[in-house]
Amino acid sequence: MRDYLSYGIGILFSLTAHGLVLWVLVVGWQPVTERTVIQPQYIEAKLVELAPKNKAVNKPKAPSDNTAQKKRERQKRLESEEQKATALKARRLKAENKRKEQEQLAAEERAEADKKRLEEAELQRRLIEAAFADAIAAEQGLISAKEDEIAANSYRQLIQRRLSENWNRPPSARREMETTIRLQLVPTGRIVGVTVLKSSGDAAFDRSVEQAAFKADQFIELKNMSPVLFEKKFRQVDVAFSPQDLRL
Repeated sequence: MRDYLSYGIGILFSLTAHGLVLWVLVVGWQPVTERTVIQPQYIEAKLVELAPKNKAVNKPKAPSDNTAQKKRERQKRLESEEQKATALKARRLKAENKRKEQEQLAAEERAEADKKRLEEAELQRRLIEAAFADAIAAEQGLISAKEDEIAANSYRQLIQRRLSENWNRPPSARREMETTIRLQLVPTGRIVGVTVLKSSGDAAFDRSVEQAAFKADQFIELKNMSPVLFEKKFRQVDVAFSPQDLRL
């Protein structure tokens, strides 16, 4: 037991000695030297004027290649956008002009169509009016013709009666004989000419017919006839004489 105690104390002493050596090496051990005293030197102080410092001028930094490239790209982008905007505006303007032209053309076509419709309607109206007028004129013409024919028949009967009153049939007259004469009249109803158009073959019969016309001389009632009717039907009057009848 005593031996173990002595051995432990020896180990503890040895560890303590090694620890001091290590501490001296680590902390830095300096040997004790003779003290040296250094006297301070006196320095003459002088005022020194310091030149004013030039203020630093911030010089513009030269744009780097990257900045210039970005600026060019931005400029190109702006120009491209302006060109696109200009092109878009031009297209819109062109479209607007085209729309206006189409509207103008459509308006002109509508106006032309309306004009044609009006012209066709006017032409149709005129045709209807003309047809109506023609129908009225035709009807009036028929009425007038009918009235004229009635009037003409009355004058023919007058002429026939007057000639019959002035005709003396010759003894040589036969039933199959017929002489046709043409009377030339003036508006006063006077006979100014007698022409034999068809002879009966018997001179005495033909002469008796001419004498009957000259005896009648004038049909004064024709003065009341309208000039149109006279010129149309009584400027020349053909009369056929037969022993049994006179025919106009």
